Formats: sequence, structure tokens, C-alpha cells
Amino acid sequence: MQKPETHIFVCASTRLNGMVKGACENKKSHNLVGMFAEEVMDRDLESEVMVTATGCVGLCEKGPIVMIYPQQIWYGEVTAGDIEEILDAIEEGEVVERLLIS
Repeated sequence: MQKPETHIFVCASTRLNGMVKGACENKKSHNLVGMFAEEVMDRDLESEVMVTATGCVGLCEKGPIVMIYPQQIWYGEVTAGDIEEILDAIEEGEVVERLLIS
């Protein structure tokens, strides 16, 4: 696989000790990982966009957290209903203002 243009990281609440707990997991962030990956495949973006679950990023009160790189865009309180809008923004080179963490 070549290096993707965009990498979507979804907090999966995994701690350094391997425990999975926290706001992101309690809000079903693991499901978001699969949903993002499925939508990326549906849009035929696999060569451009990669989706990865991450460990805890420490912003539990804003979870689930989604980070877009290399653009350095951080979104908070992401739900399944936000996935299409986030991918639309990635494709259009825009951001979803209402989800931004400043």
C-alpha cells in the first residue's frame, strides 16, 4: 500500500496498559472505525484515505474524537451521522466547522 493522502484516526479509548475504557469507547467509537472504513470503500477512496483506531488522545469530555492528518483537523463528539459529511469535507478540501475542536 502506498502512503495515503489523508489519514483518519478515530480514538478507541485504549490506554497504555491495554485497557479499553473511556468516553470514546462508551460512545461506540469502535463502530465509527468500521463505518468510516466502509464509507471510504464505498467512495473508492482506499488508495487516498486510510482509517485507523488510536489509543486514548486525552480529550475524553469531547469524545468520540476523530483526527484528520496531515491536515491536523480534530473533530469532537462525532457520531455515525457525521461520517458522510466529514468525508465530503475531506474530498472538497474543507472542514466541518460545527465539529471542530479548537
